[in-house]
Amino acid sequence: MNRALRYSWISLGREWRAGELRILALALVIAVAAVTSVSFFTDRVQRAMSLQATELLGADLSITSPQPIPGEFAREARERGLDTARYVSFPSVVVAGDDSELAELKAVSDGWPLRGTARVSEALFGEEQETRSVPGSGEAWVEARLLQLLELSVGDSLEVGEISLSITRVLTYEPDRGGDLFQLAPRLMLNVEDLEATGLIVPGSRVNHRFLVAGDEAAINRYREWASAELAENQRLETVADAQPALRNAIARGEQFLSLAALVAVLLAGGAVAVAARHYSDRQSDTSAVMRCLGASRRFVLQVFTLRLLWLALLASTVGLVLGFAAQGVLAWLLSGWFATELPLPSLWPVFTGMGVGLITALGFGLPALLRIGQVPPLRVLRRDLGAPPPAMWLVLGLAMLTLGVLLLWQAGDVRLAGFVLGGAAVTVAVLWLAALLLVKALTPLRSRGGVALRFGLANLSRRGALSAVQLSAFGLGIMALLLLALVRVDLLSEWEGSLPEGAPNHFMINVQPDQVEPLQALFERHGMERPEYYPMIRGRLSAMNDAPVRPEDYTNPRAERLVTREFNLSFAGDLQPGNRVVAGQWWDPEDPEPGFSVEEGLAETLGIELGDVLEFSIAGERVRAPVTNLRGVEWDSFNVNFFVLSSPGVLEDFPATYITSFHMDEAGQRMLTEAVRQFPSITVLDVRALMQQVRDIIDRASLAVEYVFLFTLAAGVTVLFAAIHATRDLRRRESAVLRTLGASRKQILAGLLAEFMVMGALAGLLASAGASAVGIVLAREIFDLPYTVNPVLWLAGVGGGALGVGLAGWLGARSVLRQPPLLTLRQVG
Repeated sequence: MNRALRYSWISLGREWRAGELRILALALVIAVAAVTSVSFFTDRVQRAMSLQATELLGADLSITSPQPIPGEFAREARERGLDTARYVSFPSVVVAGDDSELAELKAVSDGWPLRGTARVSEALFGEEQETRSVPGSGEAWVEARLLQLLELSVGDSLEVGEISLSITRVLTYEPDRGGDLFQLAPRLMLNVEDLEATGLIVPGSRVNHRFLVAGDEAAINRYREWASAELAENQRLETVADAQPALRNAIARGEQFLSLAALVAVLLAGGAVAVAARHYSDRQSDTSAVMRCLGASRRFVLQVFTLRLLWLALLASTVGLVLGFAAQGVLAWLLSGWFATELPLPSLWPVFTGMGVGLITALGFGLPALLRIGQVPPLRVLRRDLGAPPPAMWLVLGLAMLTLGVLLLWQAGDVRLAGFVLGGAAVTVAVLWLAALLLVKALTPLRSRGGVALRFGLANLSRRGALSAVQLSAFGLGIMALLLLALVRVDLLSEWEGSLPEGAPNHFMINVQPDQVEPLQALFERHGMERPEYYPMIRGRLSAMNDAPVRPEDYTNPRAERLVTREFNLSFAGDLQPGNRVVAGQWWDPEDPEPGFSVEEGLAETLGIELGDVLEFSIAGERVRAPVTNLRGVEWDSFNVNFFVLSSPGVLEDFPATYITSFHMDEAGQRMLTEAVRQFPSITVLDVRALMQQVRDIIDRASLAVEYVFLFTLAAGVTVLFAAIHATRDLRRRESAVLRTLGASRKQILAGLLAEFMVMGALAGLLASAGASAVGIVLAREIFDLPYTVNPVLWLAGVGGGALGVGLAGWLGARSVLRQPPLLTLRQVG
């Protein structure tokens, strides 16, 4: 073994001049760089969340509730020697002069935060400084974005509800905010002692009360056991491990998506490895035969070539690691808005991941071809027609699928997701290959038409039909992914925006008290606007179904778990709301309704609710029971007010309710909103336009990140093409020599090669455009319920871009076949 190890390393340098090894190494570099760029980035995210875990919570433990948290929790914590603090957060509109803006208010007590420190500055974009204090009474700390929106500076005042607060500092960092993903509005922080004076907290207000605890780990654990037994239905206990679950889930999904995108590059790189290894094994048949004649055993020959592949994989993986580390910096910049602080440097774990991917890819896709080398008979030295037997198809496909499955499971971390992706990839590749093969066959009748260069190119494509089909399907897959991300995503967003009718609601008004409804409607009329309809909203938690308690642990669906732990927005109605339709059961008789609930069909499917089931809701300490009499389909994207659960009249009217409405307003209506907020400080107005823009910005940034990762896919696709070109280099060189001997010029042959590759690129783009259009139609109709129209630019970009890109890459790779004199080529053949 030592002799094989030493000889494989020495011979690797000598064999490096073989183009197959360079292509194989390049494919491995791309595969490792693609995976490690994502791995380094996700490792930095995980390290940031681990290093700042207590800061994500601002404490060691917290108790959250939509209602004020009883004082017994604070008394028990103090008796156990623990530090405590509290804060209340909710959205509200703040006013400065004639301008108003939505802000995320946070009223904090002394001692906040218990873990980590806040950072502030004395002026807009001034020097940051850490602080352990909180705003004093009558003071406000605000984020720079709010100052810019209201055109204010430190020292100015703004109205928060019924009081005026002086801006004393610019808030630059909160340790327990956990990142600015999906933030609706900029932060305004005030002292909790000023909260009551604002008049913003009224019955039914949507607020989040949080009680924070910190101290010795043993004391925290004992307090957690005590508090867990004392929690009410609407209270939730969180530890450091539970901090920011929504953020963690969103980041985890993003990491999975980026990892799967990187694996597409690995798949194509694996194809390049397989093609290059196959050609390399063919060219090494002579070497193997000579070694056998000189006394080397079949086992020794196999060891040498396998070790040579391992050496190459290690070297290429090292280069890929360096490139991956550099590439993750760009990825971190693209997604920088997801995080509130600078990400720490990654650990060494992605290094082992990259090495593992390089070795697995090399062995999984390259080993089947190299195993043939040991089977070359020594007699090949005398008889050139003897060579290695072709590898068994079951071995090639089986090992490739096993390799891809292992990598998918490794990166996705989810057996079900990996299975779906593997099956989808196999079906997609099979369909693309079959379509590519049919397209190549369809070119056969065209070989006798057109100019000399075009006929030559078409003849090459149709003569090597199987190889051309593989190249077409590989490039079609890469181009299709880019088209989906670059164009179909934009088209779907445009269709979604276009599906909204003119004058669709773009504002919501919530936290409206019953006695404020009529004055607010009159205010709309005075400003020349249509009176909006206000709907009652009651907060309630689903506590039982068919007399069986509803518990999160009874569900395996994460969304179902979250739904049963939160409070629902309930309402009652006699008539069916616009945009709602009954899909099962019967709507109640408005004149004599029986007690019952109407449930949105998606919620019913998630929680397993069926017609006739008896639901029990806990509302303000009381319980309400009624059967499900119908299921509704709801147009959520209409931006009208809608509810998951409605009751018939007479079921919920006696419970305290706030009112909600949605309405359309242009810029001229801003004065009306400012007047409304001044007259009724407790109401909250949400500008959906700003929310839609923020979501669109997040989607765009995430899409850019995925497109960036798919650049590795494009590079891997080009490598597949170069591998295929190199695999046919000897054949092309002989063809070129014959054609030049018969009188063809270098210019004519080069034009023929360019025509071949441009036709291949155009066909690959055609396949990609068809695939991207099909996927876009399925997504629009089945997922988003939109009338999708195929964009002709998609086809132009696919066909034209494919022809130019593949044509240029193929032309650059094939020029070398013309450098060798025809006489030398013909002598070598003879």
